[in-house]
Amino acid sequence: MQEWGLHGAKKAAINSAAAKYIDFLLATASGKVEGVKGPGKLATPFEKTKVAAYTLGAMTPCMRLYAFLGKEFKALLDPNEGSHPYKKWIDNYSSESFQASAAQTEELLDKLSVSLTGEELDIIEKLYHQAMKLEIEFFCAQSLVQPTIVPLIKEHNPTTDRLMIFSDFDLTCTVVDSSAILAEIAIVTAPKSDQHQSENQIARMSSADLRNTWGLLSRQYTEEYEQCIESFVPTEKVVFDYKNLHKALEKLSDFEKKANNRVTKSGVLKGLNIEDIKRAGERLILQDGCINFFQKIVKSENLNANVHVLSYCWCGDLIRSAFSSGDLHELNVHANEFTFEESISTGDIVKKVESPIDKVQSFKDILKNCHDDRKSLTIYIGDSVGDILCLLEADIGIVIGSSSSLRRVGTQFGVSFVPLFPGLVKKQKEFIEGRSSNWKGLTGILYTASSWAEIHAFILGY
Repeated sequence: MQEWGLHGAKKAAINSAAAKYIDFLLATASGKVEGVKGPGKLATPFEKTKVAAYTLGAMTPCMRLYAFLGKEFKALLDPNEGSHPYKKWIDNYSSESFQASAAQTEELLDKLSVSLTGEELDIIEKLYHQAMKLEIEFFCAQSLVQPTIVPLIKEHNPTTDRLMIFSDFDLTCTVVDSSAILAEIAIVTAPKSDQHQSENQIARMSSADLRNTWGLLSRQYTEEYEQCIESFVPTEKVVFDYKNLHKALEKLSDFEKKANNRVTKSGVLKGLNIEDIKRAGERLILQDGCINFFQKIVKSENLNANVHVLSYCWCGDLIRSAFSSGDLHELNVHANEFTFEESISTGDIVKKVESPIDKVQSFKDILKNCHDDRKSLTIYIGDSVGDILCLLEADIGIVIGSSSSLRRVGTQFGVSFVPLFPGLVKKQKEFIEGRSSNWKGLTGILYTASSWAEIHAFILGY
């Protein structure tokens, strides 16, 4: 207080967000944990250990968060800027001693948790999440003295602006590739080799033959995909040129179409029941935070946003079912489709989106069909080489995941991959200095995000 020249400052009420966290810590330390019977007298060493573990579960997020923020801010601080108002704060929480202290707290929590039951560990997890939530609320409660570029929707006016969000599906939204899911449905529901098939049924391979055929197709795809990438990636980095990259990716487009033709000719997709596909879609595991993000987007009346899913997936019904489990029926799905005879797949695919070229054409067609009465801001979220043209065309291209082939192709063709947070700090500085902070496509810059939570925070805020 003296250092800041606040001698004789009037007493101020404690920030309510800070008070909430303090009360939560004190309650936890005294054994008052929601859903848990009070310990009464801490008679045994085990009871004392349990309450200590609960307390550390509530304290550790504070330590870890501050250690994380300290390091992040330190890396972004200009070493020549000696008068930064938060320099002392940053120096303290980025210091080796504080980093070690945070790690020590976590190690102690691990040690105290060894003897706890599964139910008690679940309680610690809930306490940890609650503590982190209260910490975030504490930071969000602080007043801002300057205009900011985040969250992105802050300046969005639904009457004059149009927010267009595009996303890939496989491994962007999902944990596993949809082609593997469809193959597994085919194998599991296929007849055994000695099982009789009626004449009215679509003829199918046995489950053993299907598994072998699918294995061969998968290995062939993986090997030839790598060879295809090698064939068009320049050996030395070149200056970013969208047209050159677009032309190079025509080779990959031809490869993807040939691979799809092999799949349909093999017959592995014959005889799948539409109801089995929908059930698999409803049970499909999506990336943490993905469903929540899209729910917030489509359910917000103030946004009036358009959401489009562009995917190579062979079966659009699988995608629609995956999102329907989160009550997301408003998403526009652009994918290939199975053909069915009385709810049974024929093995043929109605091919709509097979390649990077098809994807970017769909992206452009969707934008072209929008009325020009509003200003559009386009965001594309993807994870693979198949998404790169759309990522670059969008005003904001966000890469999620760690595809080595995407990074390699992009880097060799002059694309820059910038972590989202440092990228936003740079944009914020430009904004404060009065330089243009507008978002626009075809700059050759893509932003990388570690999770859907990070994307959510950037676009929607907390």
